[in-house]
Amino acid sequence: MSRVRLKDKIRQGLFLLDGAMGTELIARRIEPGRCNEMLNLESPGTIMQIHNAYLQAGSDAVLTNTFGANGFALARHGLSGRIREINMAGAHLARKAAGSSKYVLGDIGPSGDFLEPVGHLKPDQLKATFEDQAKALLAGDDIDGFIIETMSAVEEAVIAVKAAKSVASDLPVLASMSFDKRGSDFKTMMGVDVKKAVSELVAAGADAVGFNCGSCGLDDYVALAKKFVSAVDALEKIHVAIFAEPNAGKPELVDDKAVYKVTPEEFAETAEKIYSAGVTILGGCCGSGPDHIKAVAKKLRG
Repeated sequence: MSRVRLKDKIRQGLFLLDGAMGTELIARRIEPGRCNEMLNLESPGTIMQIHNAYLQAGSDAVLTNTFGANGFALARHGLSGRIREINMAGAHLARKAAGSSKYVLGDIGPSGDFLEPVGHLKPDQLKATFEDQAKALLAGDDIDGFIIETMSAVEEAVIAVKAAKSVASDLPVLASMSFDKRGSDFKTMMGVDVKKAVSELVAAGADAVGFNCGSCGLDDYVALAKKFVSAVDALEKIHVAIFAEPNAGKPELVDDKAVYKVTPEEFAETAEKIYSAGVTILGGCCGSGPDHIKAVAKKLRG
């Protein structure tokens, strides 16, 4: 069965992404602190197993295992010279799992550094490394679009969106930032509020905007979703989808390990509230797994 263009699909109602990759790798006893993206080359079967679990749970799309596969992030593991093969392998594995009927999003995460004058990065350097990653993902195997996640500085997020669009202007780009609750408002670590994030990401060319990760509780994610809907509604005559990838609640320390105790059923109840608020693209971040996505699919699709 062939699939319609992702740009059209995300405008047709409920669309389910997958859940956390890192959480599933930890569950499989992958050594903490290693470069998870190298598993695309060193343990492809593990990555395929995770993709397949999410697809069987009800995901419409899987994200490539390339969140930390930009040049700056890979350099911290001594792997900056392997951007192309790591990203190509990630795209190939995701497409192999998804087949011809499901969707694949090329996953791009933050650099891990900051732009000048806060950090050492220059805008042209950052754009170049995001372009390199996007090109490698595109060369990998028939991705349907890009997803840019867990950004805290809107300037970096904007550069990432523009880089992806410069490589493949016809493919949709989803862009999300990570928010924390601050009093009655929500802001990223760099002080970006929802209104600023939405306006600048849309102006940069994002086809969908949203949030993922952060230090919010389940009720906070619902309130954050409503703020996103209001901010998008304020953009007159501009159609942009909204997506949410909440954590499975706040982690608790158990035997010096971060444990997410939100059940799949509780997660699905929150997802239903976020969906009712007007967010049509849903997935999960830290602490979520195939069981959480399966519960969301059951709750929203019956």
